[in-house]
Amino acid sequence: MKYILVTGGVISGIGKGIIASSVGLILKSCGLHVTAIKIDPYINIDAGTFSPYEHGEVFVLDDGGEVDLDLGNYERFLDIRLTRDNNLTTGKIYQSVINKERRGDYLGKTVQVVPHITDAIQEWVVKQAKISVDDDGVEPQVCVIELGGTVGDIESMPFIEAFRQFQFKVKRDNFCNIHVSLVPQPSATGEQKTKPTQNSVRELRGLGLSPDLIMCRCATPLENAVKEKISMFCHVEPTQVICVADVSSIYRVPLLLEEQGVVGYICQRLDLPIEMRARKMLTKWKEMSDRSDRLLEHVSIALVGKYTKFSDSYASVIKALEHSALAINHKLEIKFIDSADLEPNTLQEEPVKYHEAWQKLCSADGVLVPGGFGVRGTEGKIQAISWARKKKKPFLDANSTEFHPESKHPVVIDMPEHNPGQMGGTMRLGKRRTIFKSNTSILRKLYGDAEYVDERHRHRFEVNPELKHHFEERGFHFVGQDVEGERMEVIELDDHAYFVGVQYHPEFTSRPIKPSPPYFGLLLAAAGKLQSYLQKGCRLSPRDTYSDRSDSSSPDSEIAELKF
Repeated sequence: MKYILVTGGVISGIGKGIIASSVGLILKSCGLHVTAIKIDPYINIDAGTFSPYEHGEVFVLDDGGEVDLDLGNYERFLDIRLTRDNNLTTGKIYQSVINKERRGDYLGKTVQVVPHITDAIQEWVVKQAKISVDDDGVEPQVCVIELGGTVGDIESMPFIEAFRQFQFKVKRDNFCNIHVSLVPQPSATGEQKTKPTQNSVRELRGLGLSPDLIMCRCATPLENAVKEKISMFCHVEPTQVICVADVSSIYRVPLLLEEQGVVGYICQRLDLPIEMRARKMLTKWKEMSDRSDRLLEHVSIALVGKYTKFSDSYASVIKALEHSALAINHKLEIKFIDSADLEPNTLQEEPVKYHEAWQKLCSADGVLVPGGFGVRGTEGKIQAISWARKKKKPFLDANSTEFHPESKHPVVIDMPEHNPGQMGGTMRLGKRRTIFKSNTSILRKLYGDAEYVDERHRHRFEVNPELKHHFEERGFHFVGQDVEGERMEVIELDDHAYFVGVQYHPEFTSRPIKPSPPYFGLLLAAAGKLQSYLQKGCRLSPRDTYSDRSDSSSPDSEIAELKF
């Protein structure tokens, strides 16, 4: 097993997740099996109880794991299926060590950070790296490990020490460190500054890890003199200093790394047995990036939610919309609308904000209402949904929200699994099966006329099944239900271009080259192409082919050709 540790310096949120995913992708394009682990040094057991404003969205895995959004990047870039143990937190490590101590596993010894916590970290990484994440069940050959936060944080010290020891345990040929740092360019001088990177690398080396590659995040490409200066002061060759400048799309990052010889360096450094041949997968990736840069037609979607001030709160939703827009060759414009701004109270208190919000909603080609928790903003979401229904605007409701528990006529009710006394991990989580009950369902056709689909869930509430007949009498049809037929999973409205609500989160399984069907349907309807798409047997017209140079004409046939 080869291990690649990705650390970060200077500031957090610098793009370590995208860089780790991109490194994994270019190695996977060489025919290697790649897995990924994200380490978060916070004390929470998992990301399940976080507000989206803390670390962005909570990403949900097949096994119900509530994890950091970077695992979503790994899954999308590498087209893999991870498990909850691919996200390691300080809380998980301490919990496992304390449980061992309570059982008497340490035979009366004093339990300490070194060696007990550091050993537990190393054992976790070794064990998790061997677990297959591909459909073929093959054990991975490379494990990319991203250490969250920045070097020097008190909370990440045990992890840095664990990897200092780990590099000697697994031997030099099996371990390398990529350090991601910031090269700021103050507007006053316009000069690229290397001192933050020098200090960051010095601190990392002082803790016992010496970076093999220094990836410099910068606004504009690194000048040669700056590269040589970093090389001289950071104890690496100039070829080991990689420029990761801002690019038009994150899909360009793997291509940027490939151009600078990252694959060649890693293969030589880790003695990886691969051929340096032309890689079809990266050619597809480049084609997709080029196409995203030259799109001419536009489509706008109003995203009506509660956490719109921080776009990472809806990271997977935004990515799913982008994947679908790219598939129909349209440039996506997302209009973020705080649902509370659509409510009558805002009209009284802040009329300008109220009218601006409604103007955004009215000018959009389609409406999307993602999931949210709590009462705040719920009325605004309902107003947006009602408007989309009456005005025949394409609409997708990806998951439900909570309402008043005291209601005498509850439309949305608490689920039996929900334990109100405890918040973490008590929802209906993970991959669950939805059975289609109708042959004429639009969503069923978009899923390739499948009898059932397996999608990921994260909710505490559900539609009251006793009210099912009231909805259906008025043209609302529950076309998808759970295996027992007790839970309502998909709703569609008669006499409407596209009015769909789903209980699950389809965005979690969307991929750049295989968009999620509910989102794909929304974008097709918003662009006025859904009916012709359905009439042609769910195939795009030659003008909208998914790939400029491909003979195939649908995302599904493209992905079949792209089996990684």
